[in-house]
Amino acid sequence: MDTVTVENNKLAPEFTLPDLDGQTHNLADYRGVIVVINFWSAECQWAERADKEILVMLKDWGGKVVMLSIASNANEPVEMLKEAATARAIPLVLHDAGQRIARLYDAQFTPQIFVLDGEGITQYQGAFDDVTFRQPEATRNYLREAVDALLDGKEPLVDQAPPYGCTVVYYRPD
Repeated sequence: MDTVTVENNKLAPEFTLPDLDGQTHNLADYRGVIVVINFWSAECQWAERADKEILVMLKDWGGKVVMLSIASNANEPVEMLKEAATARAIPLVLHDAGQRIARLYDAQFTPQIFVLDGEGITQYQGAFDDVTFRQPEATRNYLREAVDALLDGKEPLVDQAPPYGCTVVYYRPD
């Protein structure tokens, strides 16, 4: 499967993935609520840091936002994913075992965020916040800003920021 360019203000690419218990989830099933697609890792400290903050935000947003964490790393077996998801209290992790969806979305990092409005239109993509190696303290949270704007019926002021975190581990093509 080739990568596509996920464009803001366009319908996000559809996908179907199993969760860690094998139940199938379709992106289209989440129409009507804001969806945060979070390319996620069990091993990445940047993803773990983001998880803690995202869980607080999800509570603040009161059920108007759903997070679909997508585990695509080739080096993370299902048992590792289950242990990390349980330890971090992540409500839903989808397993992208063949890395089709990571390739479709051209995911390069964990965390790497895509925010979709209730119609499935991509409104934000990129970094969770502005933390980097050289800037260890966040001065802004792009995810919160994007979702809060959508909840207020507005477009996000920032609709794209370079993602930062651990590199997605892909299988090498033969």
